Amino acid sequence: MKYFYLFLSITLFISCGEKKEKAEKTETLEEKAQRIHDSVITIDTHDDINVQNFTDSINYTQNLDTQVNIPKMKEGGLDVAWFIVYTGQGELTPDGYAKASENAISKFEAIHRLCEEIAPDEIELALTSDDVRRITASGKKVAMIGVENAYPIGEDLSKIEEYQERGARYISLAHNGHSQFSDSNTGERDSVWLHDGLSDLGKEAVAEMNRVGIMIDVSHPSKEAMKQMIELSKAPIIASHSSARALCGHSRNLDDEQLMMMKENGGVVQTVALGSYLSTEKSEARSAFMSEVYKKVADSLGVQWYERSQFSTLTDEQREEFFANYRKIREIGEGVAETDPNVPPAVNVSDFVDHIDYMVDLIGIDHVGISSDFDGGGGIEGWSDASETFNVTLELVKRGYTEEEIAKLWGGNLLRVLDEVQAIAQTLN
Repeated sequence: MKYFYLFLSITLFISCGEKKEKAEKTETLEEKAQRIHDSVITIDTHDDINVQNFTDSINYTQNLDTQVNIPKMKEGGLDVAWFIVYTGQGELTPDGYAKASENAISKFEAIHRLCEEIAPDEIELALTSDDVRRITASGKKVAMIGVENAYPIGEDLSKIEEYQERGARYISLAHNGHSQFSDSNTGERDSVWLHDGLSDLGKEAVAEMNRVGIMIDVSHPSKEAMKQMIELSKAPIIASHSSARALCGHSRNLDDEQLMMMKENGGVVQTVALGSYLSTEKSEARSAFMSEVYKKVADSLGVQWYERSQFSTLTDEQREEFFANYRKIREIGEGVAETDPNVPPAVNVSDFVDHIDYMVDLIGIDHVGISSDFDGGGGIEGWSDASETFNVTLELVKRGYTEEEIAKLWGGNLLRVLDEVQAIAQTLN
């Protein structure tokens, strides 16, 4: 009898093994990609917000026209969105700092309102990597907070700790325009610099961010400022939304020297899905064509269409009218373009993953991540909003990335850096 049971056990073992092998063989590429996408934690490190979308009546529980909201995150399988406390660069004066501070605080409060009052059963604010894993395991979506431009801090470095207490887990010391802390990448346009890298206040800010456990973001500061941050920082740094300059020569992208510095520092570069940072040629050709399409659509609707370069000259009324019609004009324009055989190809997910490939080859799989810059200019064909997030994973699988590698790219590397930054902060207090 014991031989019978032994024979039965062996037969069942072989049968199960054959079934598993058969299942693996019959799994399509799309099924494999979906399985991986469902199993890894997907993190997008840069999503801009408008406080008008964080009210009782209009908010992210609804499928708004925004590129990111909870329904779109659910549809696309995006687990974590880093909502951005962004402030444009203004005058380096007490009045300028005060206005900027009001803007920043209103965005902090909007994010907390979403997580604590509007939709606490659907989304929760994470402060650590353990929080991220706990919240995703519960089935809820995750919000995290990044600060794009330290300008609202003014000259009061105690606000860095205040921002940390409000939930900020990365800060960029500059945006487009030199701040009181750091030169911006925009100095490349005219070779006019304010600090030749970091100001003395900026150097102090690096130390303070290390002390309180905030990641330093180098996506917008100048190359020289980045070098100085790496030299001064006791912790790894990040580029929250930048791509490879070798493939697209935009000042917002990192050149090979900078990428190697990121590797040596132990940091991570979050590849960004913004067309003009991925392919200059394709982006410019498409933009020029679509600009004429949008103008015709706007004219047919009896409204004005403006280019981004004109925004700073608009009145409040012109700006309000423009954004009230922006989505509608874009949607109609895209529909018109689809039927036009002469429309230039759009920058797409394949172009995006080309940058990931390049950086992985140069600095290694442990130092590359993913971001969109949704609702701040980002979005490409195939990943136009959070509902299409799966397409990025699908392209990675097509390129031969393993589940372990995809897990690192989609957030594992970023969480590793966050862990290291917070651990180092513990030693400094």
